[in-house]
Amino acid sequence: MSAEHTDRRTHDVQVAAPAGVVYTLIADAENWPLYFSENIHAERLEFDGEHERLRVWSLLGGRLESCILGRRLDPVERRIDYRHEQLTAPLDFMAGSLDVSVEGPRASRARLRYALGVVDDRPEDLARVRRAADHNCRIHIADLKTLAEQWTRLDELTLAFEESLRVNGPPELVYDFLYRAADWPGRVPHVTGADLTEDAPGVQHLTLRTRTGHGEQTTKAVRICFPHAGRIVYKETTPAAALAAHVGEWSVVPDETGVSVSVQHRVVLREETGAAGPDRRTALADTRRQVRRTLSATSRTLLALAGQHAKSAVRML
Repeated sequence: MSAEHTDRRTHDVQVAAPAGVVYTLIADAENWPLYFSENIHAERLEFDGEHERLRVWSLLGGRLESCILGRRLDPVERRIDYRHEQLTAPLDFMAGSLDVSVEGPRASRARLRYALGVVDDRPEDLARVRRAADHNCRIHIADLKTLAEQWTRLDELTLAFEESLRVNGPPELVYDFLYRAADWPGRVPHVTGADLTEDAPGVQHLTLRTRTGHGEQTTKAVRICFPHAGRIVYKETTPAAALAAHVGEWSVVPDETGVSVSVQHRVVLREETGAAGPDRRTALADTRRQVRRTLSATSRTLLALAGQHAKSAVRML
């Protein structure tokens, strides 16, 4: 890779939020799927307080790609240096930094810098990779600005909870029910339609049509399945109307006496669900209760049906 064909870029944005808030959102990689539209899932592999390694799954041009990301975090300087590992050709190098500077008590500037190179320095490959990187960086920066500028309301807008159930049946059959979401119509009362594609093993694109108290709705999700670990992580790329983001995880954990099945939900409510004015807090609180009530009810239904599927299949055998 020659210097001539190494591409260096900078994206920056002014944010109406304190620099510390902006830095925290960037540093908190495990919450990226909740914060940033192109990120689907992130898992921390190593962390020593300063250096960390992450595995990150992201949408690139509609395709799900994963990478290993090494980062060095400096909260004092509000700077993060990063480098991609295990890249896919034609990309053979990508590294950069993201720093946040103070521009006022409630104002800051975030700068994302990166350099990249491609195998054999092919200009056409470099141009294509540059376009994809620039596109994702612009989305990432825009998402950061939108989220950070809600910093005084984030506690009200975010919600996390879990539903769980004990099942007396084989964990493989419980997992099988959750995995085969294409079979849910006709088996799950609130699901009226499901379209599922699996372009790569364990990577599912799921469109669900469901019946709610307010009529029918359609959601779209990317699901990453880890059958040996009994996990399915998901992100709704088109969430329900009241939600700006919705991520979560199905988990099937066997022990000596049975199986624990659970689903975690993490959501960000849409800002407009709490209208401006004196009733905003009340409206937002009502929305929080309604969202939790709805997701809890549908989750409990799916958990119960997964348990019934496991027990009935055992009886048939």
